[in-house]
Formats: sequence, structure tokens, C-alpha cells
Amino acid sequence: MRFKNTLLSGLLAVIVAGVIAMGGGAAEGADKPFPAFGSGPVEVRLYTDYFCPPCRALEPLVEPILKEMLKKNQIRLTLVDVPNTPNSPFYARRFLYALKAKHSLEQAFLVRNTLIEASLSEDGKKPDRLEGIFKAKGIPYEVFDLKPLFARYNALLTEDGIDRTPTCVIVKGGQKNKFIGKDDILKAVKALQ
Repeated sequence: MRFKNTLLSGLLAVIVAGVIAMGGGAAEGADKPFPAFGSGPVEVRLYTDYFCPPCRALEPLVEPILKEMLKKNQIRLTLVDVPNTPNSPFYARRFLYALKAKHSLEQAFLVRNTLIEASLSEDGKKPDRLEGIFKAKGIPYEVFDLKPLFARYNALLTEDGIDRTPTCVIVKGGQKNKFIGKDDILKAVKALQ
């Protein structure tokens, strides 16, 4: 899904303004629950949006492959929520709040699957209803200041030149490659196994 330039520009401006107001943010974000897992030699950055139909189709297909590679310590996985729709930042906040309460790979995928499912319903687009969905599924969350983490998201979006979802960036042996779309991403990730 291609970004609507005004939405992305507007959100990035808000993020940058927040970082400037905080005086940077890199050090402050270091102890926060950034969605990165594993310590393998290959870096995999997955850029998705809960409201993007190709992203929704990709995530359940790529999840078991990523879990297996993480189990074997083959990769370092970073999950980056992309601000492509008006509700995307709200969902990204809930994802990070849930990781603050319980930072684990299993929690990350449980929350992502819950948010994908919620994005398909009208209830999931209402803040009070989304919190109810989390409670019903037993997903804890902890509200905290997200500006440093959104600054890190912004830095990755900029560094990798992300302009559509889903996108996967793979850094291996000093080479960075970008893959766009469900089929290309699946093929690239499977080739790492």
C-alpha cells in the first residue's frame, strides 16, 4: 500500500517535533521496549501497517518462518509499524504499550495478530473498544511516553526509504536489500533459512 504523502509527512513532522522538543531521544529510548528480537548476524526489518490488506495477508505466512530463524539465532528481527492510515499511530501505540508490559517475541506476535484482527472490525477503530479487546484476550499493556520510540521508527523509515507497505529490508554481509510486497518478502525471507 503506497503512502499518502500528506499523512506520512504530517505524522513524521509531529514525530520530529516531539524529538526536538525532547532534545533528541536516542538515549531516552534505549531502555524502552523497541520491537527488536534476536541477535543473529542477519538483520531483518519488517515494515507493515495493520490496515494494509497485503500486510494482513503477509504476517501469518511470514511469522512461523521468522520464529524459526529467531529460535536458531539466524536473524535479528525489527518490527516497524508504518503510519499509513489515520488509525495506524493509535495501533502502533497499543503495540508498544503491550511490549512495555511484557517484552517477548510471543507477546509481539500475539498483539500483532490481535491488532490485525481488530483492524477488520469497527470496534477496533474505537480506543475504548480496542482496550476491551486487549482485556478480553488477557493482553496487558502499560502506557508510557512513546516519543523516543517513534523517533526510532522515524529514523528507520527514513534510513530505509520506506514509501509503501509491506516492505522488508534485509541487511546481510554489509549488503542492504529491500523487498516490497507479500510474494517478494516471503521469497526473500525463505531464502534466509
